[in-house]
Amino acid sequence: MKLRSSGDSVLDVLFDVLATYRLTTLVKDDKITEDLRNIVWRRYGEPSAEDSHKLSYLLTCPWCLSIYFGAGAVLGRAVFPRTWGAVSRALTYSALTGLLSERRR
Repeated sequence: MKLRSSGDSVLDVLFDVLATYRLTTLVKDDKITEDLRNIVWRRYGEPSAEDSHKLSYLLTCPWCLSIYFGAGAVLGRAVFPRTWGAVSRALTYSALTGLLSERRR
């Protein structure tokens, strides 16, 4: 496992930022992950409850989620640059498409 040096292009950084955004919204807001959130909330309590588990809170906190996804993006870019590059682009295209479609409303 060889790590790349930190010479990422501005475009790579932009892709990684938007990929982090997309992963954050995917977990926090998207309908397709709603069942996952509900499973966590049934097991650990609603995130708004005083005695809720930290995992319940994590799934509603974009600041919290994004630090983990951002770290994953940095690691992916360093360890698996070709694979992560493709994944990052796909997530970026999804993020931009979603943002543009919201803008049209």
